[in-house]
Amino acid sequence: MRLLHTMLRVGNLEESLKFYTEVLGMKLLRQKDYPDGKFTLAFVGYGDESDHTVLELTYNWGVAEYNLGDAYGHIAIGVDDIYGTCEEIKAHGGKVTREPGPMKHGSTVIAFVQDPDGYKVELIQLASHSSTQKVASATAS
Repeated sequence: MRLLHTMLRVGNLEESLKFYTEVLGMKLLRQKDYPDGKFTLAFVGYGDESDHTVLELTYNWGVAEYNLGDAYGHIAIGVDDIYGTCEEIKAHGGKVTREPGPMKHGSTVIAFVQDPDGYKVELIQLASHSSTQKVASATAS
């Protein structure tokens, strides 16, 4: 078994596609309208569905927003340069809701961004020499 996709209901498919492709750098893998069901599915991700887990963005025609509730947490994405990634996200109009830094009660460097529907996306610094240097210099300041 393997994880195939996570489905998110979105209120504006075009805004969501722009966020996930232009701001987070995913690719639109496929998209299909279902007129009889009055919905559209769009799959985005960093690689082909045959060997990568992807996001399914579901747009139910005529539904502009959803109550996200308090059970949903976030999507997590590993990045090589969390500081540079956050700057790029901001430069593309993305909303960084937690600047990069060590997680509470730990040392993993994380940040959070928010998509157009309010879903949280956690960025996690992948282990690398440059990230260790940035954390060390940021904590020494």
